[in-house]
Amino acid sequence: MPFLSHFGLREHPFSLTPNPALFFGGQLHRPILEMLAFALQRGDGVLTVVGEVGTGKTMLCRLLLQVLEPEAAVAYLHAPLSDETQIARDVCREFGIPVDVHDDPFHLLNDFLLDQHSQGRQAVMVVDEAQALGRPGLETIRLLSNLETETSKLLQIVLFGQQELDHLLRQHAMRQLNQRIAFRFETRELNTRDATRYVQHRINRCSKDGDMRDMFQPAALRLIARHSRGVPRVINILADKALLAAYGEGSRIICRRHAIAAIEDSPSIARPLPFLMRWTLPRMAAGA
Repeated sequence: MPFLSHFGLREHPFSLTPNPALFFGGQLHRPILEMLAFALQRGDGVLTVVGEVGTGKTMLCRLLLQVLEPEAAVAYLHAPLSDETQIARDVCREFGIPVDVHDDPFHLLNDFLLDQHSQGRQAVMVVDEAQALGRPGLETIRLLSNLETETSKLLQIVLFGQQELDHLLRQHAMRQLNQRIAFRFETRELNTRDATRYVQHRINRCSKDGDMRDMFQPAALRLIARHSRGVPRVINILADKALLAAYGEGSRIICRRHAIAAIEDSPSIARPLPFLMRWTLPRMAAGA
């Protein structure tokens, strides 16, 4: 593609589809992944990862699946329905358990988990967008967490969700499940230093040469970090628009004015620019 060739890139560095190959651990996300792996290895029953939209939950979810799948039996559900029986059926299907209309999915699941346990194999259920479960679905999670032997859990459960998941779990009716959560983790926004390193990391990973530290000028990086509020998804959007602004000018260097154009083009997600910065934009647009 001419766009990628212009910047010396192999692939788009700021795609909104979570790509584990571009994972940037930073000071927050890598420790969460390591603690999740440790807690699951230890046999803890229910774990939650909660965070605002765009802070990297799905990326962590996909990385966790990569870590688990070679060794464990894994059931992955994305934004499941809150129907109790349907959730159990979906978990069965994810584990490869044949389930008929008249079968009791909880019974089939229990037999499968006992068989996995006898083989010394871990069974893990991972739910992304778990806030979609609602109260009925979370009650099903509680029932599934009851599946255990005298000494260990048969099924370990990891819930990834938005802040609404925490609000649901704090309700009085959810106290039984809430008390079974061994660890709670929270994805947060990147600080300014990590946000600039995040942009550079993704550029380097996608470049043909491997090191392109001079593509984004420091002033552009600082603006993107500040006006994205450190939210990785918003950083991706602003950095990608800045690349497009530079490409439109025929420049291979992303400077301050390109970052300003990207921010100004994203009023619904980016922190507003100061008035004096906005005042300079018409001249830049005319030049483009």
